[in-house]
Amino acid sequence: MYQEDKTFTIRFTLEASFPDDYTGDEDERHWLHEWEARIKPQLLKSVFESLRRHDGWASHIRNRGVSPADEIEIVVAKNFSQPLPVSLKR
Repeated sequence: MYQEDKTFTIRFTLEASFPDDYTGDEDERHWLHEWEARIKPQLLKSVFESLRRHDGWASHIRNRGVSPADEIEIVVAKNFSQPLPVSLKR
């Protein structure tokens, strides 16, 4: 089967700023735990909800051996090798 592909990247850089007298251990990286536990799951849910609205396209997460804490790859695919569904609409 012949296949074409294109990579499109959305990159998030997480930053947290603290006062000058901050020693670095006081919040135990709570800001990062909040991202992993609340923000990232909701973001991924929203992405997949949006992608499901587009007929003929399928999406799934692909693991390329990178920790999901550092990278999540979402494959969005359209398969032209399958016969088109018959529509009864006029």
